[in-house]
Amino acid sequence: MATLKQIRRRIRSVQSTKQITKAMEMVAAAKLRRAQGQAEAARPYAKTMESVLANLTGAARSFSHPLFEDRETRKVMVAVVTSDKGLCGSFNANVLRAAEERIEELGLGRDGVRLVPIGRRAWQHFRRRQWEFPFAIEKLGDGIDMQVINRLSRSATTAFVDGQVDRVEFVYTRFITTARRTVEVAPLIPIVPAGDDDAQANYIFEPNPELIFDRILPRYITTRILSVVADSLASEHSARMISMGNATKNAEDMIASLTLTANKLRQAVITGELLEIVGGAAALE
Repeated sequence: MATLKQIRRRIRSVQSTKQITKAMEMVAAAKLRRAQGQAEAARPYAKTMESVLANLTGAARSFSHPLFEDRETRKVMVAVVTSDKGLCGSFNANVLRAAEERIEELGLGRDGVRLVPIGRRAWQHFRRRQWEFPFAIEKLGDGIDMQVINRLSRSATTAFVDGQVDRVEFVYTRFITTARRTVEVAPLIPIVPAGDDDAQANYIFEPNPELIFDRILPRYITTRILSVVADSLASEHSARMISMGNATKNAEDMIASLTLTANKLRQAVITGELLEIVGGAAALE
């Protein structure tokens, strides 16, 4: 049985851990507010881009762009978005499991999948499994970095247009609310907009559809990737906030239990000492 000194030492240790988890919970909450705002701000822009693209596509039915080409799927780029750090519950494990399930579902083997890890956890996970990457984002950071977004957009677009891959997909965590998140597989390229057949009368292309689509499609892809990364970051911070909140509560419960045990042990020691005193006094009489 642990001594009173050992129990008190353990209580101090748990109290120190509680201070750390409480601080991490507050930091995650502050980062979540910023990331949630970015995620919610990105969605209307992405939705409007989709609407504009659908209308333009409907108005240019005779025009075909390389990013619209639906090819036989022989090679797929799968981008997996995780966090750089842990201590966020099952956030990373859920994404990595969904990515592995998606790779198995494609049935193309390693030769048919170009894996792009985004975030240190994804990079470490697949590197341990001997995957080779065309490129990787080893450090995603705590906020949106447009250099990273633009690099992903250029790489995905170039790989598809050059025929290196036939599809581009993202596996990420979609942010719904602070307590709700869902892992999704988001197809990115080829672009399949829901064009409006009646849009032809509403648009006159100047100077020509080719130039307009060459300008708007890269922006559309960048916007989609921005929305995906923003959702993933918000989900990460919400998962970490909840995880650290649970850890803080568990620490409080453990401190209460250890304190009760220490009080009982201290009372037993005092009772034993009193009995010794009484017994010694009785022996002297």
